[in-house]
Amino acid sequence: MNTSKVFSLAGLLLGVFLLVGCNTTAPMVSETVTQPPVASPESIDTPALVDTQVPTATQLTVEAQLPDSNVDYISGGLLYDDWMKQLEVDAPEEDQPLWKTQTTNTRSGKDTWRCKECHGWDYKGLEGAYGSGSHLTGFKGVLDSVSMTEDEILAWMDGSENNEHDFSAYFQEAELTLIVNFLKFGLFDTAAYINADKTVSGGDESNGKVLYDGLCAACHGEDGRMLNFGDEDEPEFVGTIAIDNPWEFWHKASFGHPDSQMISVLKIGWSIQDIADVLTFSQTLPKE
Repeated sequence: MNTSKVFSLAGLLLGVFLLVGCNTTAPMVSETVTQPPVASPESIDTPALVDTQVPTATQLTVEAQLPDSNVDYISGGLLYDDWMKQLEVDAPEEDQPLWKTQTTNTRSGKDTWRCKECHGWDYKGLEGAYGSGSHLTGFKGVLDSVSMTEDEILAWMDGSENNEHDFSAYFQEAELTLIVNFLKFGLFDTAAYINADKTVSGGDESNGKVLYDGLCAACHGEDGRMLNFGDEDEPEFVGTIAIDNPWEFWHKASFGHPDSQMISVLKIGWSIQDIADVLTFSQTLPKE
């Protein structure tokens, strides 16, 4: 899988990942505790088929990165999306401590604790889609975390490197391992397919329709409007997400949706090209 992920020269980059990324003076950038599923060696289904059409120094495939086939980075992708929803826990009462170091993103409460709110659906933070607009915070992205060791990434998650970025009070040890696995092995630079204007390059709409009809349509409907993620006044459908936020679409297709039955297509062997194809087709679906 073409993927890219930060304390080597990446130690500096990820002293930029969370200290500068999450603790910079620059403005940082659509429940009963239940531990997320930690895949056992018998049940883990890691993607065996990963398309490597656009190999670059920063776009390593998941298959090439994984130390063994039993590493669960899929569950960590769900935590990155919304760990409070995935773990079925209430959000902390106060904003995330680093939130006060930025002023451009006016959200508060739960949103400030979501990894994606600081680092983006494209994992690029300030340098990506969240480099402007209402989600701008100025925090760095996390793509370079692939260059770090698991211990180095863990130090940024448990407060060892920055006590204002300490999630150890909310994550059990197994859950910290899951998010570390995601940051080390599960990231992919979607710039190979998703353009800055939100269009998709290199996707096969015809194959995307075949894949969508075979898997997604059962829940989302043939036109993507069976489930409304928004409300009656501001509906949000598959087509809405695909067109307005293709990076979010890519992440959720890859890893699933927190605390739901949505399937991770990576777990069932879809390739990166397959995801690009389904995204290309989904952009033809109605937004409203």
